[in-house]
Amino acid sequence: MARVGFLGLGSMGQAMARRLLDAGNDVVVWNRSAEPRAELSGSGATAVETPEEALAVDLSVSMLANDDAADSVLSADNLPSERIVHANMASVSPAMATTLSERFAEAGHGYVASPVLGRPHVAAEGGLNILAAGSTGDIERMKPLFDAMGQRTWPLGEHAPTANVVKIAVNYNIIHAIQALAESVAITTAAGVKPEDFVEVLTKTLFGGVVYSGYGALVAERSYTPTAFSLELGLKDLGLAESAAHSAGLTLPSSAVLRELFESALADPEIANKDWSALAEVTLSQMKSEE
Repeated sequence: MARVGFLGLGSMGQAMARRLLDAGNDVVVWNRSAEPRAELSGSGATAVETPEEALAVDLSVSMLANDDAADSVLSADNLPSERIVHANMASVSPAMATTLSERFAEAGHGYVASPVLGRPHVAAEGGLNILAAGSTGDIERMKPLFDAMGQRTWPLGEHAPTANVVKIAVNYNIIHAIQALAESVAITTAAGVKPEDFVEVLTKTLFGGVVYSGYGALVAERSYTPTAFSLELGLKDLGLAESAAHSAGLTLPSSAVLRELFESALADPEIANKDWSALAEVTLSQMKSEE
């Protein structure tokens, strides 16, 4: 088994680090706040005080919140002198993926962009799908770790930002699915159909799969806790999609409407801190008030 550095112990990071521990790896963990470090230390991980210590091993993984966090924690000053391979498994912008890939290469290190598909409970079960882009050799070195954390690794070429573009596009589809569910549930509820009955028709016929079944249940029940992925992070991912489209010279016709919905949800203190599926509540509440 490997000695692995893990940086970023939010709900996703903790679940993923535990999978590595359960697979018998020696996991060196770092997080900006001390409590998650201490919690994993109690489960057998080695907690360290600085990012440099977690990066100073042959293989390391990060699950950091956003571009700024990744840029700061994975700074050139924090990288070791001996060659390492690092997998950044967070959703960062393609521009940041390019910056980090070049930074690691300049320091003589390997960098694999490897954002994941799945929520924390999926991570805890080892059921993530991992989108991996980087050199074939570096992906192969990370593969045993990816296998411990996920059910499948999808190789997407050697250009690191490609994996982040694919993740952005997937999340953009999820946002549309949540909003489509909200509008369809509102229409059918107004016609006297129970929301859960409509979602069952939808998911048992033409729209099977984890997105429609999982989010369909949340929207039907109007139950948006616990917060597995926040509205704030959802808006961040929408912004990443808009930025990626702009860089490609494309216009996303629906993004302006979706942004307005996210901003309305975040401005509502009743739902602002709930799961990003609460985006549906903007439409459902409006329909209810118009009845």
